[in-house]
Amino acid sequence: MTTSTDFPIDETSRARLAEQSLTMRLVDPSDPDDHAAWFHAETRGFLGPTPPDEQVEARRTGFVAGRRLVGVLDATAADPATPVATTTCWPTDLTVPGRRSVPAWAVSGVTVAPTHRRRGIARALLDAELRTAIALGCPVAVLTVSESTIYRRFGFAPAALARDVTVLTRRVRWTGPTPTGRVHFVSPEQLREVGHRIVERVRLESPGQISYEGHLWDRQLGLAVGDSNAMNLRFVRYDDADGTPQGFAVYQLKEDPSDFVEHDVTLHALVATTTDAYAGLWRFLLEMDLVTKVSAHLRPVDEPLRWMIDDFRAVRVNEFDHLWVRVLDVPAALTARTYASPGQLVLAVDDPDGPAAGTWAIDVDERGEATVEATHEPADASATATALGSLYLGGVSAATLAATGTLTGDAARVDATFRSTVAPYLSIWF
Repeated sequence: MTTSTDFPIDETSRARLAEQSLTMRLVDPSDPDDHAAWFHAETRGFLGPTPPDEQVEARRTGFVAGRRLVGVLDATAADPATPVATTTCWPTDLTVPGRRSVPAWAVSGVTVAPTHRRRGIARALLDAELRTAIALGCPVAVLTVSESTIYRRFGFAPAALARDVTVLTRRVRWTGPTPTGRVHFVSPEQLREVGHRIVERVRLESPGQISYEGHLWDRQLGLAVGDSNAMNLRFVRYDDADGTPQGFAVYQLKEDPSDFVEHDVTLHALVATTTDAYAGLWRFLLEMDLVTKVSAHLRPVDEPLRWMIDDFRAVRVNEFDHLWVRVLDVPAALTARTYASPGQLVLAVDDPDGPAAGTWAIDVDERGEATVEATHEPADASATATALGSLYLGGVSAATLAATGTLTGDAARVDATFRSTVAPYLSIWF
């Protein structure tokens, strides 16, 4: 069976770049020199410092099976062995409404060297990844972005938003549930296994979450080699009244040099399997002595925290796009999730020269499960491929998209079908 790592390079993009004397090829992670050149190029592309040799080797030896590295090389460059463009992709499971998941193609590490910009290299790379995803049978592609202006042209659209949350702790008093368990300080090594089990237990609760392990999990725990911030991290685990681990938090403290009682807490992760664990971890953070502010990155848009304290205005939020989705196989993608109400919706998708184009009959039964087939029936609504990506996880209403002109027709009927009772959320960058 062909896997993602040995699937051949997309011939259309390879030939397009060959016209510029550029070579697009797979990178072999088992070859230390080949992998190191690719990793240095990716790091440079994201404006990072040159990684030390031990970090490069740790990433190579910790390589997760199924990851696919692609590099574009220029034989005329002063350093022809280092790629001038990169991608890394892998198959993952994307949670969709209904506590289900769908195979997805995760796209990451997209870089083009500033010496080679405006030559269509990014276009060739992204087109190649989408064609590869289709060939491997992934109904959707997903990514998180450093720049939000790039990926619409490839049919991606924001599908799960996130928030940065800041709580001014001296203004608030806890009014939420009284936790029944207890908080323990633990080491990152103690969290490596139990923490990942907790992550997996909650993954199906929120559309937009993906399965992950390896470097992405080590990075969350500060266990990645070369992590200069690891020594600043602290870890707590929440156990319920029976002593069963139900959540954890990763945070760090920053002192105000002019006043020791003015510490800031930066919360990097808080994962809870129960509302009791959620309350216990947040209360622990907000009631910490010598702290005046807790800042949390990448939190869900439906975070209940503000309803658990007495001063709503002591919580400040900044909302931003996070997970972007590209639907590639409409029947497979839409039948993977469940829907809010039974009935038929005929949706026309405008995807010029793209795989999602067509008119699709979505028949939803009483259990919320759908069958999806191409049809010649008149459409109840029409949407662009990007609008479909935003609708897919239930994170934006059709009425909102109708106001943008990317969806026309019976928006109320689309909303009645696609709405989700749980706001989509992705808890990591990848």
